[in-house]
Amino acid sequence: MKRNLLLGVGLIGCFALEAQNIQLHYDFGKDRNYLTSTVEMFKPDKFGSTFFFIDMDYDVNKVKGVSMAYWEIARDLKFWEAPFAWHAEYNGGFGQFYTPTANQAYTINDSWLTGATYTWNNADFSKGFAVQALYKYIRDKHDLSFQLTGIWYLHMLDHKISFAGFADFWREDMDFNFDGERDTKFIFLAEPQIWYNFNVHFSLGSEIELANNFGTVKGFKICPTLGVKYEF
Repeated sequence: MKRNLLLGVGLIGCFALEAQNIQLHYDFGKDRNYLTSTVEMFKPDKFGSTFFFIDMDYDVNKVKGVSMAYWEIARDLKFWEAPFAWHAEYNGGFGQFYTPTANQAYTINDSWLTGATYTWNNADFSKGFAVQALYKYIRDKHDLSFQLTGIWYLHMLDHKISFAGFADFWREDMDFNFDGERDTKFIFLAEPQIWYNFNVHFSLGSEIELANNFGTVKGFKICPTLGVKYEF
């Protein structure tokens, strides 16, 4: 599972900035070697902005077709000129895994988040960042948790090169050995991306997932991808 943010055109701050894209990544991290598709949408309006993405992994560990589906939807809401906004977000998903008798399914615990977003963009929207401090509720796991998020983008060489990404740090108890004992209670995930933009629609690039205690992997792991992106 991976998480992307649509930062190729900017963050909150300009009504004209809105975009949708489709990405396809080949993940060649250790024990990965599968495709992930991503659909993203970012749309600002006079009261803030709406963002969502849907990820799907394909043909993971003998599962044919969609192995995992995950989505996030977020709303930043504000009625003022200050660079702060109220943030509300939902995350959730499900997947399946192969067994010799029949595929088995699992769910990704639903999460609801709320808090504050601070956003900065320069005058021409060639670079910017946002930081979020959020309360996090994880269904059947934590009534009271937190998440800190940083988001950035940078366009270089007349928008030929784009560098973007996010970093998340949150509290979530994880039992990697399924023995009822807590192995860790903090998770870190960052996904910097770099793109070469052939034109306003088509890009080729890479994403590197930097994760600690994320998913089913205890400890630190690096997973690079090779991706293509089409901007509508």
